[in-house]
Amino acid sequence: MPSASLPSTSLFGEKKPATLVQEFVVTTRKDLASPTGEAGQAKFLTTTISVPPGHEPGVIERPRITPESKRRHFVIVGQRKLDEAQFNSEIAAQVSGRVGVSRDVLVFIHGFNTGYDEARFRLAQIVTDSGFTGVPVLFTWPSRNQFLAYGSDRESATASRDALEKLLRDLGQTPGVGRVHVLAHSMGTFLAMEALRQNAIAGYPNLNGKLGDVMLAAPDIDLDVFRSQLARIGKAAQISVFAAADDRALSLSSTLAGDRQRVGALNLDDPKQREEIARLGVRVYDLTASKGADLFRHGTFAEAPQVVRAIGAQLAEPRVEDRQAQAYVDEEAIKLTLTQPPATPPAGSVSTSPLAPLPEATGTTSPPKM
Repeated sequence: MPSASLPSTSLFGEKKPATLVQEFVVTTRKDLASPTGEAGQAKFLTTTISVPPGHEPGVIERPRITPESKRRHFVIVGQRKLDEAQFNSEIAAQVSGRVGVSRDVLVFIHGFNTGYDEARFRLAQIVTDSGFTGVPVLFTWPSRNQFLAYGSDRESATASRDALEKLLRDLGQTPGVGRVHVLAHSMGTFLAMEALRQNAIAGYPNLNGKLGDVMLAAPDIDLDVFRSQLARIGKAAQISVFAAADDRALSLSSTLAGDRQRVGALNLDDPKQREEIARLGVRVYDLTASKGADLFRHGTFAEAPQVVRAIGAQLAEPRVEDRQAQAYVDEEAIKLTLTQPPATPPAGSVSTSPLAPLPEATGTTSPPKM
């Protein structure tokens, strides 16, 4: 099971449940303890994260001054190495006997400047806040976890494409699995789209009918590259994009790339950009100026509670084949605040609101995780 309750004693002595989140991990990091930036052969693990009883949605509670405590902090409580056969067998055992969306798998791919522990904590936070009841899988590539290592991280992510391609294909072949969802952030979105593109070229565009929703948060992808990736993947994937015109991290990325437009920094108030993304047939959620974002406006997908709730609503939707996709612009997108639960708009929309829940596809001052 992805989560369970663990008794925890509050400061006042009463028992409150901590939540245990079990994650399956595939990594191309040569050394989990030291971020070398070098990609190696894929390694397989399981890890268990304890989420504190008083967890606040959108926050990863970690110690700053006081010692680490399961009552107040995200804590790693277990890790176990597996070989590839054991990994595949244990995934199959997890989905066996489940029903509905609990048979689904969610693969999370982190972005630039992200360490191994941070990636584990982030996935546990997303699983907890979204209410995902399936099997969470972390794919972690060898980011050097340094703000000035952007170029090195880009190469390391690119070198990890084959391992992610195989992971997605193997998950799609897991007996009893429902859908294989992909959630990627920033530089990880390029890696995710490249792996999906390679699978499409190899004859597995929809992972044998198991590919679910592909959610790209603040994608650090050149618009022309994204267009070519979509052309190869075709309509096999239901893709959603979380974009923000005020994403400062992607503004920097665009500058480094010679002022080329990043998909995650699209301005939906610009008719030309709006028309372009609508023509691609993907869903776009405009997070510009939405509450809950960090100073760089780059981590909203996980830090703003209403965004994580929208991701959860997407993952809880019925199977893709039971719905009919259509791409169009939704002019009536509902504006959400942190206190409003998400509503469900029609399928296939491009939203101009600060946040819209996901339809069908056709602060801190720390350095951004791109």
